[in-house]
Formats: sequence, C-alpha cells, structure tokens
Amino acid sequence: MVNAQRRLILILGDQLTPDLSAFDGADPARDVVLMAEVAAEAGYVDHHRQKLALVFAAMRHFAAELRAAGWTVDYRALPEGLADLATAAAEAIARHRPALLIATEPGEYRLQAEMEGWEDRLGLPVLIRQDRRFLCTREDFAAWAEGRRTLVMEHFYRVMRRRTGLLMEGEAPVGGRWNFDAENRKPARPSLFLPAPLPGADDPVTREVLALVADRFPASFGALTPFRWQVTRAGAEAARDRFLTEALPHFGETQDAMLAGQPWMHHALLSPYLNLGLLDPLDLCSRAEAEWRAGRAPLAAVEGFIRQIIGWREYVRGVYWLKMPGYAATNALDARQPLPDFYWTGRTDMACLSEVIGQTIATGYANHIQRLMIAGTYALLIGADPVQVHRWYLGVYVDAYEWVELPNTLGMSQFADGGLLATKPYAASAAYVNRMSDYCRGCRFDPKMRLGPRACPWNALYWDFIARHADRWARNPRMAVIVKAWAAKPAEEQAALRAAAAAHLGALRGYDAAAEGAPPVP
Repeated sequence: MVNAQRRLILILGDQLTPDLSAFDGADPARDVVLMAEVAAEAGYVDHHRQKLALVFAAMRHFAAELRAAGWTVDYRALPEGLADLATAAAEAIARHRPALLIATEPGEYRLQAEMEGWEDRLGLPVLIRQDRRFLCTREDFAAWAEGRRTLVMEHFYRVMRRRTGLLMEGEAPVGGRWNFDAENRKPARPSLFLPAPLPGADDPVTREVLALVADRFPASFGALTPFRWQVTRAGAEAARDRFLTEALPHFGETQDAMLAGQPWMHHALLSPYLNLGLLDPLDLCSRAEAEWRAGRAPLAAVEGFIRQIIGWREYVRGVYWLKMPGYAATNALDARQPLPDFYWTGRTDMACLSEVIGQTIATGYANHIQRLMIAGTYALLIGADPVQVHRWYLGVYVDAYEWVELPNTLGMSQFADGGLLATKPYAASAAYVNRMSDYCRGCRFDPKMRLGPRACPWNALYWDFIARHADRWARNPRMAVIVKAWAAKPAEEQAALRAAAAAHLGALRGYDAAAEGAPPVP
C-alpha cells in the first residue's frame, strides 16, 4: 500500500549537501533517502579510478552523516549490479511505497532529460527542485545572456560581484579595479617551501571503496594509489582551511605558472569538494575575502580566487544549460584528428605533455593552465576532434562534471563554439610553454627552433593552425596581427613549417606505437 505522506528523496553522487533543496519540507521520521552507485554513471566515460573512488567514498560517508542525523537511507552499493538510476528508483519505490519522489535538479543534461521522463516510467509524481547551491539560477543566466552575441565572462562576473557584495565598497570594486589578472601571470621557481596538501583519506570506508574500484575497474584510466583526496565534509573543510592559511597568500602571482614535479604549488585543490557539494561556494569566497580584509592575503590573489568561483564557475554552468543539448556537438573549426594515444599513456618525447598527462594519470588532477595551455592547446593545434577531447577531460579529472567541463573544453580550450565563450583561440607556440614553465629544460626539443630535428613540434603546429584558419582569424581583431605575421613570412618558410606540421601529424600514430615498449609514466 502506498504511504500517502512518505517521500522518496533521491540524492545524486554530486549532491552531498545536508541543506540540499530536495530535503525542504522533509521529515526524517517519515521519509526515505535513496542513494545509489550505478553502473551507468560509473561507466559512461572512462573515469579516472581516483575519481570513482572519491565519489563512492564521499557518497558512503554522506549516507553515514545522514543516518547519524536520523534519516533512513536506502543505499545501493555498486556490487548490487544496478544498471541505472531509474532502476534504483523503481526498486526503492517498490520497497518503500512513497507517494512522491523528490530530487534536486541534476548537473548534467542527459540526467535531466532522463529524469523528466520518470513520472511515466515509475508511475508516481516526480518533483525536481532548483539547485540553490549555485549563486545564479539557470533562468537568471538566460535572462542575462538574452540578446548578447557573445557571452563575455567579465561582464557576467561584475554582475555577480554586485549581487554577492564580495570585494565591493558600495557599487564600486575594492581597489578600484574589477580584475587583477594582469598581476597573476608570473613564472614560478622551484622551492622547498611550497605548501603540501593534506594526505588523502585513509579510513575503513575509503579502503573498502579502493578495493572495490581496484576489483571492478582494473583497466580504467589512472593510478588508484596513492589516493590523494578527502571524502568527508570535515576533510574538505580541513583542506579549505589549509589553503586559506598556507596557499592563498601566494596563490595569485603564480597561478598561471607550471613546474615539473610540482603538481600542487599554491593551487586550492578544492574544486572536487565544491563540485561534490562538500563545500559551499559563497561561504568559501567569504572566507577568502576575510583573509584579505584581515591583511593575511593580497587583494590580487583573493580577487583571482573569487573570480574563478562566482565568475567562471557560475558562468560556464550558465552557458552549459543555455546551449545544451546542441552545444555538445559544436565543431566550428571542423577539427577531425583523433586524439593521440599518448593522452592515455603519457608516453611522448614532448616533455610538457608527458609531464601534464603523467601527472593526470598519477593524481587525477592538473591545474587550470596545465589543462588549458598544455593538454588543451596541443589538441587545438593538431585539430583534434572536440568530442574526443571533451570525453577525455570529462573522464580523467576528479573534479570533472559535464556542466563545468564541456564549456571549458569546447568553448574555451578548443574554440569549437566559434567564439561564443572565448574571444580568441588559446593557441600558443613553444615560447609560451617555455615562459610559463620549466618543462622545456628537460625536453629533447628546443623551444626556440622552428625547423629541424630538434625543433619543438609546437612551433610548426602553431603556424600551421594559423594558416589553416587564416580567413577566420583575419576577421578576429585579436588574431588579425598574427595572420599578418604569417603572411609576411617567405613562401619557402611557410611551406617548410606546414610540411613539418604535416609530418608530425602523420607520425602521431606511429610515434605512439614506437613508444609501446617504454616504461609506464610514474
């Protein structure tokens, strides 16, 4: 018999927040919480094994947190073999006979589309509530975007600063400027005093999950251990506090820098916890602002950090929901090259890519510049299929969920949306890599050479990319001067650069095959 009052409350794996909107009006004495680890979510892309372990362990700890607060939690663990969330919901409905299923809107379009058909499939009302963990609703973003030809993040960011009051003095930004990004582009030097993140979680639940992932996903991407992430709210808050006190004061000036063997530097490493729901974005920004007001962190660092959260994070979510589902198939540059095999192995003589991909394999993490200007720019230069690039990014990083990853990849990194999100492509030659990192010092290629056996492939690929799309870039105010520089090169040099790029592209598959006997990336 249906319980006319009982509600079944579905909590997704990235909704680990006690005051989630799905709980509004619920009664622990009456209602049941459903959480499920399902095969469809674990396998729709090749997820990094530390990502799988992070999500499952965090889910299990959150279920324990809810039970301690008096909730009845129907938790379905992965070994039970559930195919998808709808199956988990149907079986829970049969067990608990609720009158209503309530959920908070999912972060990904495919789940939203699936859940919108659940009433007919499950045979009871399904209520999907707004996700108030974000500071800008989908509707508010659509209203802001209406009538705009391009969606410039900086304009949106100023709206969010005014709305939240963060770093504001009345209607004016503190310091007289909205953006201090120009002060955050310095190269870094190796140091023995870079802050270290907290050790990863090590408790019976996490160890059980690690064993599960090792058993069920032996061939999936990435190293499983050492496991480097927090899986509880208390652990995420401890990581937050360490960042605020130890890393935030130096976060700004070198946030775009890269160093070999230094995956963490002064980065926050908090996006996995924000995206899981273990940290609150506005609270995090308010704490960062308090560090500046107390004189413990410089304004440029705090502004840059806050901009990434209330500006960029909210912005890409808005773009995602505004433009889906068609956005996922955009390919304005008609890029068709397969993503090279070394994106899964790290086996390449290009030290920058070997470093970043090797770090990704080992940790499930790379900072935003490693993702954009190394892994992303190389894929852009060779003309890699943006759908393949998207699926790689979605799988390999522990903080990747489609709502945040897809616009970053297709729009910012690959320019596949034709300039909706970025005003220019993030193309660069080896000079950028050499300026912002120390990767080139350990590379057999010379970043200053354009042609010859020791020339860095990035240089020929860069100019080939400019030449392939010269007509498009000539119409772009930020790229036209580069097209003129290409046109001014002697015809012989143009031909040699394009031939070198073609030779590199033609050798990619053979290059990977030759590396098959190489030792695995540590």
